[in-house]
Amino acid sequence: QVQLVESGGGSVQAGGSLRLSCAASGYTINNKRLGWFRQAPGKEREGVASIYTGGGITDYADSVKGRFTISQDNAKKTVYLQMNSLKPEDTATYYCGRMVLAGSPLDATKFRDWGQGTQVTVSS
Repeated sequence: QVQLVESGGGSVQAGGSLRLSCAASGYTINNKRLGWFRQAPGKEREGVASIYTGGGITDYADSVKGRFTISQDNAKKTVYLQMNSLKPEDTATYYCGRMVLAGSPLDATKFRDWGQGTQVTVSS
């Protein structure tokens, strides 16, 4: 069974940090593009960061550049999202997915295998 499981969310104050984890089961993450997305209530799911595990190629949304870092551990079949200098506008449910269609590496419509999500709440 192909599955991605997110964890690591929580509640922090503005300026704080969190590290999210996305663990894959049912397949390896080698030579795949995995991405982190977020969705706030009433808003569309937006791309945050993605990584091609074959070469560590990363892409970031402008809103998180310099604050968030995506990384991989192929042996653990896990992709991480280190989030620093968090802002209230980062509050959302964060999901990870696997890219299955060609296109923008931050386009949610190109990704599948969504996990259940992990909630991140940043208070001011």
